Amino acid sequence: MLRIKRVPTVVSNYQKDEAEEVAPRAGCGRNCLNECCYEGAKIPLYAFKKLNKISKGLCCEYENTAPPFAFLDSLLLGEWEDRMQRGLFRYDVTACETKVIPGKYGFIAQLNEGRHLKKRPTEFRVDKVLQPFDGNKFNFTKVGQEEILFRFEANENGNTLLIPNAPLDVENSPSMVAINVSPIEYGHVLLIPRIFERLPQRIDRESFLLALHMAAEAGNTYFRLGYNSLGAFATINHLHFQAYYLAVPFPIEKAPTKKTISLNDEVIVSELLKYPVRGLVFEGENTLQALSNAVSDACICLQENNIPYNVLIADCGQRIFLLPQCYAEKQALGEVSAELLDTQVNPAVWEISGHMVLKRKKDYDEASEENAWRLLVEVSLSEERFQEVCALIFEVLDTVDVEGSPSVAKEHSDACLEEVEARNNASQPLQVTGTWECLV
Repeated sequence: MLRIKRVPTVVSNYQKDEAEEVAPRAGCGRNCLNECCYEGAKIPLYAFKKLNKISKGLCCEYENTAPPFAFLDSLLLGEWEDRMQRGLFRYDVTACETKVIPGKYGFIAQLNEGRHLKKRPTEFRVDKVLQPFDGNKFNFTKVGQEEILFRFEANENGNTLLIPNAPLDVENSPSMVAINVSPIEYGHVLLIPRIFERLPQRIDRESFLLALHMAAEAGNTYFRLGYNSLGAFATINHLHFQAYYLAVPFPIEKAPTKKTISLNDEVIVSELLKYPVRGLVFEGENTLQALSNAVSDACICLQENNIPYNVLIADCGQRIFLLPQCYAEKQALGEVSAELLDTQVNPAVWEISGHMVLKRKKDYDEASEENAWRLLVEVSLSEERFQEVCALIFEVLDTVDVEGSPSVAKEHSDACLEEVEARNNASQPLQVTGTWECLV
């Protein structure tokens, strides 16, 4: 058995060994979201107006003006700061040293020694993107109710509204926004779709559209959402997105792109250029639904083909980066240098996007564009493998999302797809089990 040993971080104050003693109180004593404690619970409800049209003027440009004021911003940050005042975070992330690394791309380095915490490792196979939900492992029904900021749901009947003390509707499995008690940045939260359905960490159309609505509702270019699949440094197998504020552009957002396909004039898919990690960029032209369907179908394709990936939702949900990766596989095979492993950096969505969260002072002091590039190159698929993966995605998008005439670019020919299929049939999947001793 191959093991991947990483330094753990903690997303909830109740992420503890089950054997750890808890002072006796009502229910399990943790005031959690499980059946033992949620009876009579009241959690604020943010009900957003369900918009479908993409508003090109919604987001501001970094260099021209400050982010617009939005109701979701004020609620999220107000509740987040309230939890900070109540001492629910494991450290003060605002005190972490941060700098923009000199160079063309402007990688951001943060020294976050607070995430360097030793906790019980969470066991997952590193070679399986899709794994069944296991209620015996840590999941978000075990978080404390005080860690929940609000419910986030569509209001089908009217405008955006806030109900401060809404009774918890367990039967309809509400979606929740919770703090990450080991934050990477200001306002770091978790979006947990349909929490009581106990969904494993895998994208579906409904949950991805919810994440896009959150990005659009925030209306702030500084606010991005990220997703990590299993095999790409998500080690809590309970469906969730992460989000936080960063008041500078991510380097990946500044990278050039080349248009590859257009889906019914509603979604443009481009290839990321001159960036250390190969990926695709999806941009919506008209509706959030069309954009969400295209990206979620591409994610489902990767999941079903056991390809780990990360997603960054930027520009208020108008631009989405899809990034297949292979770092965990290389780790398991012993193909990553000891120098990179010693940094204990987990290249998940934030690191891939250019926000390097460093746990050692030495790495922070020596941070350079060259060092960031060296790590991220190891994350990326090879050019050949990336084109094979793109062919799989484009075939699915052509079949699922496009009605009428085909929209797949001509260079991705039937012969290319047949070659990918033949390779998949001929090769055996990597059978590796492992332990990630981190929670991203």
